[in-house]
Amino acid sequence: MKRSPTSCLRPAVLLLAGTFACAGIHAEASGQKGSAMTGTVAPSNAQLASPEIERRVEALLKQMTLAEKIGQLVQYNDQGFSAPTPSNGDKALAANPETKTQVDAMALAKQGRLGSMLNVIGAQKTRAFQEAAMHSRLHIPILFGADVIHGYRTIYPVPLGLAASWDTALVRQLSHMAATEATTAGVKWFYSPMVDISRDARWGRSTEGAGEDAYLGAAMARAYVRGYQGSDLSRPDSVAASVKHFAAYGAAEAGREYNTTDMSDIRLRQVYLPPYKAAVEAGAATMMSSFNALNGVPATANPYLMDEILRKEWGFDGFVVSDYTAVMELTHHGIALDAATATKKALEAGVEVDMMSHFYDTQIPKLLAEHKLSMATVDEAVRRVLRVKFALGLFEHPYAQGTEVTHAVQAHRPLVRRAAEESFVLLRNAPVGGKAVLPLGNEVTSVALIGPLADAANEMQGAWGGAAQAPDVVTLRQALERRMQQRGGHVLFAHGTDIDSDSTQGFDAAVQAARQADVVVMALGESSQMSGEAGSRAYLDLPGNQQQLLEKVVATGKPVVLLVFSGRPLVLDWAAGHVPAIMAVWFPGTEAGNALANVLFGDVAPSGKLTMSFPRAVGQEPLYYNQFPTGRPAGDADLSRPPSGGDTRFVSRYLDVPNDALFPFGYGLSYTSFAYAGVHVSRSTLPLAQANRPDARSLVTVTATLTNTGKREATEVAQLYVRNLGASVEQPVRSLKGFQRVTLKPGESRQVRFELGFPELSFYDVHSHQVVEPTHYTVWVGGSSQATQSAEFDVR
Repeated sequence: MKRSPTSCLRPAVLLLAGTFACAGIHAEASGQKGSAMTGTVAPSNAQLASPEIERRVEALLKQMTLAEKIGQLVQYNDQGFSAPTPSNGDKALAANPETKTQVDAMALAKQGRLGSMLNVIGAQKTRAFQEAAMHSRLHIPILFGADVIHGYRTIYPVPLGLAASWDTALVRQLSHMAATEATTAGVKWFYSPMVDISRDARWGRSTEGAGEDAYLGAAMARAYVRGYQGSDLSRPDSVAASVKHFAAYGAAEAGREYNTTDMSDIRLRQVYLPPYKAAVEAGAATMMSSFNALNGVPATANPYLMDEILRKEWGFDGFVVSDYTAVMELTHHGIALDAATATKKALEAGVEVDMMSHFYDTQIPKLLAEHKLSMATVDEAVRRVLRVKFALGLFEHPYAQGTEVTHAVQAHRPLVRRAAEESFVLLRNAPVGGKAVLPLGNEVTSVALIGPLADAANEMQGAWGGAAQAPDVVTLRQALERRMQQRGGHVLFAHGTDIDSDSTQGFDAAVQAARQADVVVMALGESSQMSGEAGSRAYLDLPGNQQQLLEKVVATGKPVVLLVFSGRPLVLDWAAGHVPAIMAVWFPGTEAGNALANVLFGDVAPSGKLTMSFPRAVGQEPLYYNQFPTGRPAGDADLSRPPSGGDTRFVSRYLDVPNDALFPFGYGLSYTSFAYAGVHVSRSTLPLAQANRPDARSLVTVTATLTNTGKREATEVAQLYVRNLGASVEQPVRSLKGFQRVTLKPGESRQVRFELGFPELSFYDVHSHQVVEPTHYTVWVGGSSQATQSAEFDVR
């Protein structure tokens, strides 16, 4: 399928950045009749649609040679690249010496044949390559990209942990902070955010996203894009976002990295596409294709994804970059017998930039000469790249500006510390001797700190830790020793074991330290490299012999606080029944130790809520809260509740473990308690004609009273869930449709308010149309996906 050179029209009137020209865009995407849409979908990023930018793009394009055009479509690192041979032994590739030799990236830059580079770190390096490009014939600047996923030098929690804050304003602040640091090194393009929905904790890249829910994922996607790009891409402290991985990479079979994905169009649109769409609506300048095949077609050569949905339905006007060597990997997928076919399929599907495959620059000339590829397709790809470069202001300001940031910024530490504090999820806090273990009180004069992650600076930065420096990190041991010294107490430290070891050599010292202390803090979990790309795991238990160490220490009878460091949910079934206090702390970043100390000692009350369900056993995966009821549900109509009686064998269940999560989506405790009451809907009946308009907002208002019933000020994340019964397509038992962070003093009450409109009430029918039907709705408001306070209304 060939892509039209004008897949969407650019209006003469500049739109507000991140908005659509017409409120009826939802209708066009869903195929609704009677839409307000007239003609094509407006582009999502107004800056890329600027008539002035378009004029400059066309003027430059007319001057470019074929080699210079192709140069804009290729990407290398600073080492150049030696192209791998496709797995099928492509004879044409093997016979061509040019494709087998090392490419000199600097030489390409000097010739104006290098459009972008990845992971070139440091202002000195980026300036050297940029100077070479700016001295080429047409002076077209290079766009420098990097995997800045959760901070550049000052590192904040991994995205899965950050999402547990449910704080989109904070995410936006942090994203902007990362941009301000990286741009001082010449980096103007982030391969972030990763917005893949992940419902399988075995998948290592779960750590890079916002978890299992589409609504929350979309909210986080918008926050990242707006933080990175701001309101003006040309500002010195703005970067272009590259939203990844398009699409549905998080649904890889068996949670195995690079594996295939297969699903219905309904599930694709209802669950997996919303975060990408939200990012496009927020004005994302670029998109990255994913490694996986979707329904048999690799994403990097998938015109349904790239052209039909991304460009025609959503009006995306930026460019798409492949993931690392993904164009070459089309031969591994088996849909291309040679490099030329892989190039043709990827480029015509809508992948403008070839990351590190070295296919576009070697194969496009041959394809053009053989009339197998049109120059119009090449020109449109070049246009898309140039638009982003002009919008970023690279032609005016090609070099890094300001003083380069080479270490964590002192002024940024309070923000990343707050982010870590908000990300921690208190999973359990049972009383010992009549008092909850956490927060640690003044009576605690000695703490045994045990575990391989207690003093591991490198591990605190997590996967994709930007350009972090380990000496910048405050470890838990450092912070805890400082705090206990200030209190007149002391810390007994024992390493215990390594993260993934079967040696018990350190067990005796750990047990001895525990026996001498008032309370034990155990820092256990994964290494940072056990999650992230190529970090899939078949078992989700604590690695190595950490579980045995935990059991030995618990057997001492001392109160134990278990801090779980990880980039994914782990199986904590034994701990949940034997350890009084458990907190998921992810990989918290530069200020890890200080943030942990603040929460452990009660300076800050934990407020994080889970964004992925924690399983009881790995055999439950994939596991998510908004499952379908089936014809034989294992419980009441709402699967968050246990069976109410009757024959429980011939239902959808396991024989050896309950269906529900050990710790469900949205769950998280505090140092106080909260109560919900008085859930109310503004109307009992909603006319179908009113509800079924794609631009309809605030159709039903849901309110509830939230009260802090405890003894200290704290923050609660109030959550709204919706269920739709009677629809033409089976609907989940409940789905998140709203949330807000609320801080209350002891005894204080506040009304929380949520608005439901077409986006929240609609679903995709069997024709992939987004619709509202005459059905019955139940809404719940509470502190997790197991909220019980509800109200009802009908659409008629």
